[in-house]
Formats: sequence, C-alpha cells, structure tokens
Amino acid sequence: MNEPIIRPIQKKDNPHIARVIRSVLIDLGVPKVGTAYEDAALDCMFETYQSNRMAYFVVEENGELIGGAGVAPLANYEGNVCELQKMYYLPQARGRGIGSAMMQNCLAKAKEFQFEKCYLETMPYMKAAQKLYERSGFSYIDGALGNTGHYSCPVHMLKDL
Repeated sequence: MNEPIIRPIQKKDNPHIARVIRSVLIDLGVPKVGTAYEDAALDCMFETYQSNRMAYFVVEENGELIGGAGVAPLANYEGNVCELQKMYYLPQARGRGIGSAMMQNCLAKAKEFQFEKCYLETMPYMKAAQKLYERSGFSYIDGALGNTGHYSCPVHMLKDL
C-alpha cells in the first residue's frame, strides 16, 4: 500500500473528484440545494481552477482519488480574501492526518497567492472538519462573507494568513 500523494488536479481527475465530492455530500446528508452539491464546477474542476490565484489539489492513494481541497478568491467580495473550497474526503481518508496535510498545502498556496485571509463555510454537524479548521487557526465569525451561493451552509470561519 502506497502513501497518499497530494498533487495538483489534472484534467483526467474531473469525473473521479466529482464522484468523490458528491459521494461524501450524500453520505453526510448535506442538502443538494444551496451547497457544493449543485455547483456546476463539480464536473469541470480542473478547468475551474486554472484561473488566476486559484488552485485545487487531490489526494491519490493506490491510483484512486480519496479527497481534495482548493483555494480561490472569495466570490462577490471586495477584499483580498480567499475561500477554502470543496474540502472533502472519502471515509478511508479520514482520521489519518491527510486533512491536516492538505490544509497546510492549501494555506501555503493562499499565502503564495498573497491573500490576507482565508474564509470557509461548512455545516454545523461537520464537527471533525471544524476541529481541523480550529487547529489550523480558523475562528468562527457571525455571518457570511461574499456570496458563494452556499446559503445552506450556516457555519462561517475566517483565518488571518
């Protein structure tokens, strides 16, 4: 069994990461409306993250994608803030430090892109994810920043970079 590899997304990864993200969202009972589930970008993640100051990474283990996460400028927001986006992992990836490694990777990229803050949205019952976010220096804030279209995600967090 090979160690998991975190690497930039490739075009060939599109159907696989879309399947991973939708699978995780369904498993976690996330609403299909007002969340990442309905994002058009899910089926073209490679193309979506080719723009300026955007990056998406996948976790590959034994030739299979088991998760991913990315950063991009926060939509509909005036300010130098990025958003941690689409950070989801299959059950076999959880509890192994992969999320922490991916978080370090994404935050390093956000700093390289010279963002001042990183923002995220999540669901109240995603407690393990929130613990990771807190350990990574994110704090809870009251209300959304920008307008991501994810109005069904009521937990908002922010970190100074």
